Amino acid sequence: MARPKSATHDLKRDQILDVAAHCFARQSFPAASMNDIAQACGTSKARLYHYYESKEAILFDLLDRYTQRLLALIGEAEGRAQRKNLSEREALNELVRAFLTEYETSATRHVALVSDTKFLGEVQKELILDRQRDVVAAFTRFIRRAYPERVTASNQAALAMMLFGMINWTFTWLRPGGPMSYSGFAEEVVAVIEGGFAGPRPSAVSGH
Repeated sequence: MARPKSATHDLKRDQILDVAAHCFARQSFPAASMNDIAQACGTSKARLYHYYESKEAILFDLLDRYTQRLLALIGEAEGRAQRKNLSEREALNELVRAFLTEYETSATRHVALVSDTKFLGEVQKELILDRQRDVVAAFTRFIRRAYPERVTASNQAALAMMLFGMINWTFTWLRPGGPMSYSGFAEEVVAVIEGGFAGPRPSAVSGH
């Protein structure tokens, strides 16, 4: 009969993942070792192996949980928009705010997502990449619904990636407690979207 997991098993895994994410962000995934992670956790390497068989297993669990969380944020945003009867533009703005709120507390996990996915095995890597594509596709849907007169089949991918370009690299320069908060930056992004996406297309301005 299999030994049942302790009530704190998942909690300990979450703690390990938090510490590992910091180690990967600070040292890089290739440079960080299981011993480094164990020391940062205040435990032994043997104890760490009780939870994970390798640092690659840690990385996959980290990215698996994080990408599931990002997809859950999209579902939550859609549900919130329906409950509050938000307009499509308000729904997009709420999604941007939700992602930046998450990024504020998950900066090191996001570093791992954008920098370390390539170190996974092919099957695991493709699963994570598929989820990233799902996130981009969801943002594209939100943008298309919010600005149907502005978004076309030919420009929707570029507009979605432009939006991600504004928010996805905040971990490199936006710091909690800094001169601009994550929530403040979210409002700046919303202002750019509303001012830019709502405006006329460049071809209309140039007369082409």
